[in-house]
Order: sequence, then C-alpha cells, then structure tokens
Amino acid sequence: MKRMYRLRERLAGMHYLNYWIVLLLDVIASVICSYLAAVTTRYLTPGFDDLTVLRFTLLSIPVSALSFYLFRIYKNIIRHSTLRELWKLLAASAVKTVLLVCCACIWSDLNRKQLFLAGSMDLLLTAVVLICMRVGMVLTYDVLVSKIAKGGTRLLIYGVDDASVALETRLRNGSPYQVIGFYNFGKAYKSYRLADLPVYYFNNEEDFVHVVSRHNVEGILFPDNDSVRAEKERLIRYCEAHRVKMLIAPPVDEVGKGRSAGEAIRAIKIEDLLGREEIKVNEAEIIANFKGRTVMVTGAAGSIGSELCRQLAGFGVGRLILFDAAETPMHNIRLELEERFPNLDFVPIIGDVRLKQRLRMAFERYRPSEVFHAAAYKHVPLMEENPCEAVFVNAVGTRHVADLCVEFGVEKMVMISTDKAVNPTNVMGASKRLAEIYVQSLGVAIAEGRKKGRTRFVTTRFGNVLGSNGSVIPRFMEQIRHGGPVTVTHPDITRFFMTIPEACRLVMEAAMISEGNEIMVFEMGESTRIADLAKRMIRLAGYVPDVDIQIKYTGLRPGEKLYEEVLSTQENTIPTTHQKIKIAKVRKYEYAAIEPAFREFVRLSLIVDVHGTVRLMKELVPEFVSNNSRFEEIDRELEREGIR
Repeated sequence: MKRMYRLRERLAGMHYLNYWIVLLLDVIASVICSYLAAVTTRYLTPGFDDLTVLRFTLLSIPVSALSFYLFRIYKNIIRHSTLRELWKLLAASAVKTVLLVCCACIWSDLNRKQLFLAGSMDLLLTAVVLICMRVGMVLTYDVLVSKIAKGGTRLLIYGVDDASVALETRLRNGSPYQVIGFYNFGKAYKSYRLADLPVYYFNNEEDFVHVVSRHNVEGILFPDNDSVRAEKERLIRYCEAHRVKMLIAPPVDEVGKGRSAGEAIRAIKIEDLLGREEIKVNEAEIIANFKGRTVMVTGAAGSIGSELCRQLAGFGVGRLILFDAAETPMHNIRLELEERFPNLDFVPIIGDVRLKQRLRMAFERYRPSEVFHAAAYKHVPLMEENPCEAVFVNAVGTRHVADLCVEFGVEKMVMISTDKAVNPTNVMGASKRLAEIYVQSLGVAIAEGRKKGRTRFVTTRFGNVLGSNGSVIPRFMEQIRHGGPVTVTHPDITRFFMTIPEACRLVMEAAMISEGNEIMVFEMGESTRIADLAKRMIRLAGYVPDVDIQIKYTGLRPGEKLYEEVLSTQENTIPTTHQKIKIAKVRKYEYAAIEPAFREFVRLSLIVDVHGTVRLMKELVPEFVSNNSRFEEIDRELEREGIR
C-alpha cells in the first residue's frame, strides 16, 4: 500500500508538465495544422503553389507562438482542465488564423477565395487538434492513475452534492484510495452517474450489506462533519455493525498546508459523532472588541485555556499574556503559537495563581485590558482527596486574580466555571461555586459603589468538553488501544458534552453580551450515557463490545453524580440575545459577608485542615451535599448542630 501511494505521489508530483514544453507542443501542432490547411487548399484551388505552402507554414510559427502566449493557454494545468477553458483554445486559434491570413495577404498574391479556404481549414484543424491534445493528456493521466490505484482502499463517497463531487476530483491525484462511486440515501439518484462514476443507494441495512458485499466496498468517505452528523444514527451504525471503515475528508484549507487530500483524510472519531451543528457567534464584533488589545489568559496551557489563546490569536489581539504553572504544556503551546502566528506578540509566564505576588508581576508589567481566568483543578476524585488544594487553587486563586483585576483597572474578567458547581456533590464543584460567589459578589459591590473599581465580572458555566486533558474520551482510547477492559463507573451514568472550540466560541460571545456580574450558562444539548459512549468508541475502533473488548463497571467514585444537573431551563435561567447562552438565576451574596470566609480559607488550606476547610465550604454553600464521600459525616454534623 505504501509503495503504491508513493508511486501515485510521484505521478501527481511530476507536477505539472513544464509550460514552455506545452507551448512548444502547441506551436508544433498548430504549424502542422497550417501546413495541412495549405496543402488542402493547394489541391482544391489553382495558383496555390509549393512556395506559397512553404510561406504559409513558416508564417504560422511566429503567429501561433504570439497568439498562444497572449492567451496563456499553455499555463493551464492540463489534468485539471474544464469546459470553461475551451473558449481560450478557440479564441487563441481564431486570433492565430486571423493573423496568419493577414500576413499571407500582405506577402503573397492569393485571392479572397484562397485566403478564406486556407483560413477556414487552418482554424478548424487548429481548434480540433488543440482540444484533442488536451483531452488526450487528461485521459492518459487518468489511465495511468487508475492502473496504479488498483489495490487502493475501495471507497464510496457519501452524498451527491457539489462537495461530494469536488472531493472525488481532489482524490484523483496522489491518493491511496480508489473511489468506485457515490452513495446516497433513497432511490432518487438510482441509475445516475456523477463524474463518470455510478451512484448507489440504500434505504435500510439490507441495502447497505448488498452494496458493500457486491462491490467489495472497504469504506465510506464523508465530505464534511454535517454529513457525518446527519447519518450518525443510520449509515454510521451500519458501518459499525459490519466493520466498514468510516472516513472523513478535511476542509479544503487544511489540504492546502502541504498535504494532499488523500493524506489529510482521517478516520471518524467519537468527537465527530457527539459534536453538534456549528454554533454561530458574532465573530466580527468579537474581533473588533479584542483587536489590538492586551489580553491575559490564566491556565493558558490547559485544554480550554490553550484553545482560548488560539482563538484570541486569530482575532488579532495586540499582545497575549499566557499564565500557567505547567512547564511542558506551556512549552508546547508556545511552539504552536510561534509556528501558527509568527507575527503575534505573546508572553508566556510560568506562574501559579496561588502566588499573588507572581500574578501581580504579570499585571503590573503588562497591564491587560481583559483577563480570561481558566486556571483550575478539575478532576473530581483527586480534589475529593485533596480539598485544601482544591479550595486554594479554585477559590483563593480566583480571588487573587479578581482582586488584581480590580487593582489594575482591568475592564473585564471572564471566569471559566463548570456544571458541577450546580448543587455540588463534591469538593471540586463546591470550590468552583465558591469562585463564582466571590467574583459575582465583588462585581456587585463595585457596581453598587461599596467598593472602588471598574472591572466587570462574567462567569461562564458549561459541562464536559470533548477530548480535554485527562477526560473520559482519551482514557477510553488508551484502554481500547491496550485491548481493554474499558472502565465505566456505572451503567446509567450520563454527562453533557461540548467540543473545546465550541465552548471557547461561546465564552467569547458570552463575554461580549454580558453586562457584568452574571453567570452565563450554555445550552449543552442532550446528555450522553457514558456506557453507550464506550460501546460506540469500541465499534469505531473496529471491535465488538463485550466480545473483543470488555466493558467493566467499577462503581461511582467519591463525590461523583449519576446525572449532571441540566444547566439551562426556563425555571432556572433568563434568556439572552444568543439562543445558546442564558443567565443563571442564583442566590446573591454580600461581598462583606463572604470576604472574611475567604481569608479563613487561606489559613485552613495552608495548615491543611481538611475537616475545617470542607465544613466552611458547606456553611458557605449550603446546597453542597456530599455524595458517596467521607464528607457525608460533615453534612450530618451540620444537621445535628442545626446549621442546616
């Protein structure tokens, strides 16, 4: 397969026949046509002698070269020629003939009949020969490619629209795939042909099996994400059940980065199936808001933080400040930004949000106008075991960032929160709820004049993001790669999912539409059973769940919910100008009342007083009720004391 692919690449990369050679061949063919036209005229009319034939033929050399040069017909890539280029060949032939007849009229004593006959024959022969040469080159190339392609992966391209046909055209050159036809739901295009390939149809799984087995189909190629999502419960299921490869084509701009269409094609991933229709945001307004400004991102090397940095870099910020404690991930995002955005002014800073003086240095030196606060601990089981660190980073660290935003006159701080802050059952969720409480109460105090400052605070709250560091999908992939088992905590556990770019676009939009001191929640769509997710990932990898790879249920972990709260309902939210973003109705806290508690969190965290830390969390966030955790005893303790 690799050898075949290299041969195809070499054939496609013969690049393109040198255009001076094409011009030479066109001129030679044109001169021969002129000679044949002159000889034919000589036999049909008297007075057209051998000397006139010679002159007519020699005159054809300069006029052909001039005409073809003017129309640049030699610069077209012949194997990509279309009918739109036919007029150039005809026009070049006509101009050549007119010039030739005019010159012949001056340098010979031919009559009108002889000139008309010679000119007509020359135009007809030249046009036909040039067109036949182009067609012959295209057919020769296609024959060579088709011979080399034998043995490539036999594919059907899904769909019959322009995108599908364009994809087939892109795959003709330098691809390890053999496209044998198009595939469409329903009989509407039965017996049709597109790009000289048949269109096959399916109405049900039986039709699918018939086509796949009869034509030895090895894979279905989808032209884009929309077509994948449209067929995720039908054609994708058929492919999974019968182990037919499922592939997706890259966007055209991705192919342009030094890769052929064949190289950029990849297998469909679980993210493609869980992803939803692309969310529309007011990108022009977002770009106008951030262009030329200094923006700081904490947690810049994490999954959300790094994507925020990519999007901000694309929006043309004046300077981007990256703040994170993780050295290697920071190094990686630095290399990526240097390569993708060579003109971007960005500053990577290794620092910890727990260390206020290190944060102060960044604020003092670079004076950001906006801050995106994504630095946080996020793994529920780890934070359940280390509650003091969870509070110190997620709550106290957020306090440090918010206080410095006020001190240095930052216009807006956007905090990234989580759906686990809704009625939290674990330390991680409660620590993020504390962070929400602090920034919102601080913002309200500023808005009401009880505290000096001009910073507006926006909190964005959403669920799990697909493919984030340490999340369920990368873990399942690793387990499948090692042959299983795939571990799921409970057969009925469900979660909401969103892609990282989708979440970051909504964060940007929420920052734009918020008036400040609000918790913006995102519409997360339908929840997904994790067990179903595991089974689908196993099938996508070409295995059968519980046959090739086992699924093992390990039990809920401490603090883990069976079902996450629905973030956005009519009862708990207020609509905004964006249908996917709502404002959460939450209990408001007085800044003066909660500020002493945050000072106490610092003390308790530093002395690692686990009991005191969790108890204070529960007192400040009364909806925090532990589940399947050792901290359930503190809930009972508070009930006995009448605090709850």
